[in-house]
Amino acid sequence: MNLSKNIVLKENYTFLVTDEDGAIPGGERGLYSHDTRFLSRLLWQFDCPDVPETFHTLVAHSSQPDTAVFHHALIQGPSQILGVHRTLSLEEGRLADTLVLENTDSQPRRLRLGLSIDADFIDLFEARGFASLDRRLSPPAIGKSSLEFGYTDGPDTYGTHVTLKLQGPDGGLMVPGDPGKTQMAVRQGEGTGEAALSWDIEIPPRKKITLTMKIALTHPSLNQDLESSLPSYSRWREGFPESLIRGPVSQDQGVLNQAIQDLRALMLISPQGSIPAAGIPWFVAAFGRDSLITAAMLLPHHPWVARGVLEYLGHYQGREVHTFRGEEPGKIMHEIRFGELARKGKIPHTPYYGTIDATPLYIILLQELVEQTGSRDLIAHFQPQWEACLAWMMEYGDADGDGFLEYISAEPGKGLVVQSWKDSDDSMSHGDGSLAQGYIRPAEVQGYAYRAYMAAAEFYEDLGNPEKSSELLMRAQALQLSFDRVFWSDSLDCYAMALDGDSRPLAVKSSNAGQLLWSGIVPENRAPRLVSTLMGPELYSGWGIRTLGTQEARYNPVSYHNGSVWPHDTALIARGLWDYGFRDEAGQLVRDLFDLAGSQGDRRLPELIAGYSRGTSPPVPYPVACRPQSWDAAALVYLHPLLIRE
Repeated sequence: MNLSKNIVLKENYTFLVTDEDGAIPGGERGLYSHDTRFLSRLLWQFDCPDVPETFHTLVAHSSQPDTAVFHHALIQGPSQILGVHRTLSLEEGRLADTLVLENTDSQPRRLRLGLSIDADFIDLFEARGFASLDRRLSPPAIGKSSLEFGYTDGPDTYGTHVTLKLQGPDGGLMVPGDPGKTQMAVRQGEGTGEAALSWDIEIPPRKKITLTMKIALTHPSLNQDLESSLPSYSRWREGFPESLIRGPVSQDQGVLNQAIQDLRALMLISPQGSIPAAGIPWFVAAFGRDSLITAAMLLPHHPWVARGVLEYLGHYQGREVHTFRGEEPGKIMHEIRFGELARKGKIPHTPYYGTIDATPLYIILLQELVEQTGSRDLIAHFQPQWEACLAWMMEYGDADGDGFLEYISAEPGKGLVVQSWKDSDDSMSHGDGSLAQGYIRPAEVQGYAYRAYMAAAEFYEDLGNPEKSSELLMRAQALQLSFDRVFWSDSLDCYAMALDGDSRPLAVKSSNAGQLLWSGIVPENRAPRLVSTLMGPELYSGWGIRTLGTQEARYNPVSYHNGSVWPHDTALIARGLWDYGFRDEAGQLVRDLFDLAGSQGDRRLPELIAGYSRGTSPPVPYPVACRPQSWDAAALVYLHPLLIRE
């Protein structure tokens, strides 16, 4: 499925993915909530038996991430004869699908309207092809103007309730079967839950008929009584300055407005507070790393998001050693899921802790929140959580005691092989292309650890514990010295991407080294050589920084992490360049990202693009890149002040 061709709507945990015509024709698309698919097929067909021409989609537009509009027209000669104006409106656990059928001709016209609809209730991971369960679905219960799809899994019941209402040109209801008005037929698929409905409707000249379909979902996690709710879109926008939301009409302004809307759409509500989902469609869930970085980027505008992220991730902080989930005391989770596969223990996401970097990033976000708000009381409030993070970093995170944070790969099929942000199986490689083995120490994670130790030293100073503060400050300084000595490569003019289990450097040019500027671990005298490498032809594509250099053995421009360009990665590098005083280089990367978003039909930064050079190719999409993605949308807001200061 090419995600760049999709229409996506979302509200809280409920989201809809259709093709560009607003249809769910099968495959991975559908109506989802809490990692379960409630509609696997939703396909309208329009036909006028008196006219040989076919309907065409003239408009497909999503003005706000919970609404999409379409206009399908039957045109004969120079004029429309019949038009179908369709609006999709999404709420948490509900979808409204409204069709306005209009006869714009001067004579009566008969419209044949068909609907194919199905609900398979599979887990999102099943839809993606990662696992499968054997489940038996009952045929839908069919009423006079309703359908009921259902599935029971032990104590849990799932349901998709569909109601249909046909409103005639005089405003009254049109009852199916009324002579001369409308005929409706229903057919049920054999061996499936699919239902096929058809209407034969006569529409008077210059009149409209409205068909409204309302879909309500039933799920154990839906409709929980929560004390808080997500802000409206207008209230969300109020958190941003006028320069962001009402600047001069331009491509950049359109990009910013889309990003601000998407960030609101990606928010999730929980008993602990609000937290941004990582992305649509596959990552509508809380992710430790993604949520922490997104919240940090949003701090100047919505610091309450950071507070919610810290509360949420603190609630799920590791308490015990659990090998299947990758859990360890003090560790911050990677991802949590609520679907059937998770509840049945088929996948470890309850939550799953397979990430090396979320734990230091937790401390970094807390420090930035304190600095942004001036609320020093947050240090004491979150003290149990950040001290547990520190304990994990110095014990479980550094099992061999060499001072570097490290992870051991999970067995294939039992978790993530690579547990840093470039988490595809083949992303950690040596110069000869061989994959790193054993305990892996990614470069950028050492930068996160350095910054986290510095932050914690500040916390202890604030709490009146100068001895502990001094201890952590010395630990950070020792890490900076040893990191530079072990990871720097004169032959590359760059830091190694990681160390493998034998402490051999992964001597390849990669974007990992660029994020070291963001964390501040790079000595000032080393920065110019590193920056020259980052902005050189092997890593700089013209759209951003490649994840892997073009001369490396595993370089592939259309890969997930071996030469692609990730906007959030480039954004962190740009911020680091700015902080180290490389303002021209930072400004260039910011300009590149805004240009990239402006080049997209939906004005969004995709999760990633191919690594082809800008001078030889327009942005080449990565086919299954999520859009919108929270840290990409946040990156535009985060970097905008740098753009206007160029």
